[in-house]
Amino acid sequence: MNQFNQQLNSGAPNKELHRCWQEQLKSYKKLNPDQANSYRAIVVGTGLAGASASATLAEMGFNVKAFSYHESPRRAHSIAAQGGINAAKNYKKDGDSTMRLFYDTIKGGDFRSREENVYRLAEISKNIIDQCVAQGVPFAREYSGYLDNRSFGGVQVSRTFYARGQTGQQLLLGAYSALSRQQNKGKVQFFQREDMLDIVVDNGKAKGIIARNLISGKVQAHAADVVILATGGYSNVYYLSTNAMASNVTANWRAHKNGAFFANPSFTQIHPTCIPVKNNFQSKLTLMSESLRNHGRVWVPKKKSDSRHPAEIPEEERDYYLERIYPAFGNLVPRDVASRRAKEVCDEGRGVGKTGLAVYLDFKKAIEDHGEKFIKEKYGNLFDMYQNITNENPYKTPMKIYPAVHYTMGGLWVDYNLMTTIEGLFSIGESNFSDHGANRLGASALMQGLADGYFVAPHSVMNYLASNSPDNNEKMLEREAFAQKIIEVEKNILDIMNVQGDLTVDEIHRELGKVVWDNIGMSRSEKGLREALEIIPQIREKFNTRLMVPGDKNGPNPELEKALRLKDFIELAELMALDALDRKESCGAHFREEYQTEENEAKRNDSEYAYVAAWEHQKDGRPCLHKETLRFQNVKLKTRSYK
Repeated sequence: MNQFNQQLNSGAPNKELHRCWQEQLKSYKKLNPDQANSYRAIVVGTGLAGASASATLAEMGFNVKAFSYHESPRRAHSIAAQGGINAAKNYKKDGDSTMRLFYDTIKGGDFRSREENVYRLAEISKNIIDQCVAQGVPFAREYSGYLDNRSFGGVQVSRTFYARGQTGQQLLLGAYSALSRQQNKGKVQFFQREDMLDIVVDNGKAKGIIARNLISGKVQAHAADVVILATGGYSNVYYLSTNAMASNVTANWRAHKNGAFFANPSFTQIHPTCIPVKNNFQSKLTLMSESLRNHGRVWVPKKKSDSRHPAEIPEEERDYYLERIYPAFGNLVPRDVASRRAKEVCDEGRGVGKTGLAVYLDFKKAIEDHGEKFIKEKYGNLFDMYQNITNENPYKTPMKIYPAVHYTMGGLWVDYNLMTTIEGLFSIGESNFSDHGANRLGASALMQGLADGYFVAPHSVMNYLASNSPDNNEKMLEREAFAQKIIEVEKNILDIMNVQGDLTVDEIHRELGKVVWDNIGMSRSEKGLREALEIIPQIREKFNTRLMVPGDKNGPNPELEKALRLKDFIELAELMALDALDRKESCGAHFREEYQTEENEAKRNDSEYAYVAAWEHQKDGRPCLHKETLRFQNVKLKTRSYK
């Protein structure tokens, strides 16, 4: 590892916090629709962030090429976000405000995020709800007609808007309708079943992408005046995660290898409310919404190895450990805290189920207090999903849950305008690192995706394009940079196809996932991280010499798709271990065993590590670390407490 110690500049306005975004908007250059019509934008990914950005840019007059490896934007992983979306509307009159949402998010991220970005997110949150209501998103409502709210972890007010347990799906349908409108107008050209495999940088600026058609196998270049990545997170580096199986890091990683800095790669979130692993042959894990912790109580038996049915364990022999340790927040502590405590009680031998790697989420008291009908109205589809998967009725028997890999706070480094270190390459939503620090609070992912897509990126992208003359897209494709990238991508595909070894992609990926989970998962140590850095190169060698990809590169080949993505995951895993080893502190979801308080809480080192770690790719394989110092002028750095 090299340390250049370059101090990165976020480019945020040097103004009072509440004036930053409005002043930035005033400073942006504008284009009228006729002028915008001369420019073309590429958006990779059509989930919430990508679909909303594509629709909004097209509404402004830009011509948009939107790419998805799905056949429809409605298949994006955004639909899996079940519980809700945060906004500082204060409908409950419980003291919520923009400043409070800002503070909760900064604190929830354990003081490792940029103040200006987080305040902008809180400020815009109110507009998101109005936008979505206007699109017809069926948010839950109270009897009075007001939109209903519920609480999520790390928060003591009710600010989460929801549509039962289908919030992500309903929001995506709203963004999809806006995108479809622009498709019908001819302003958005949708490319389905196209997998981005590289980015084209010409004269220091992002000018296009290389994509492989997943049906024909054809590799083709696409040119534009600006490129926007909205490709989500990289949790599938762990093999088992709550992400859709096709979710991957390839777009971000190829951008990284072309000069985009990768920020905080080791900041990965473990979600406490997932259906436990059943066997060694699962391909993914199922998330149960954090909203369930509003009415569900988390507990384990006080005795070790207690195999009794939960109904046979009396109240005095149950340990409601979150309520005991964190009386102020109880079951609604943030995800990283709840996950570590679940691991702790299971490590003590008090876990439940056949594996002992589970805790109970019990709705008995909520049903007694409110009735089964009330719970069914709030969470019915989630309860149905749980019963379909486990064959257990959660109305009668407590759910079994255990932490699993979920969201990734790390991503491409972006400035205040959401532009990466490659000029003309923007990154939005979970694809970037910008808003959540070392841990994301529940119901904030949808908020960031739509804030970036509807309200931030369209303005900052317009400002960038207004400062650059439009290129002739057809002539751009004739440039050497495009031809060279096509050659590199096709060679990479051939190299993978020609290995002809004896191990499947899943076998190698499963081995990688175990190393990453064991050593860079809920708990990290110097010994474990150094062990990972020894094992990962061995896995890379297996990939290069023993990989077996059947079929042909021409036409559909799911195994080739997975192999191309696994190659990037292996390289990412190494950077994750380096990043976690370099950060000698515990903060949020990054829990180093050597740095914890006497009460087993994360112990930060603000004097040395209050920065964003942004890694630059080097051809010699030794990444260089650059730092963006985090300034805290509106909140005081203090130990995060939920007691």
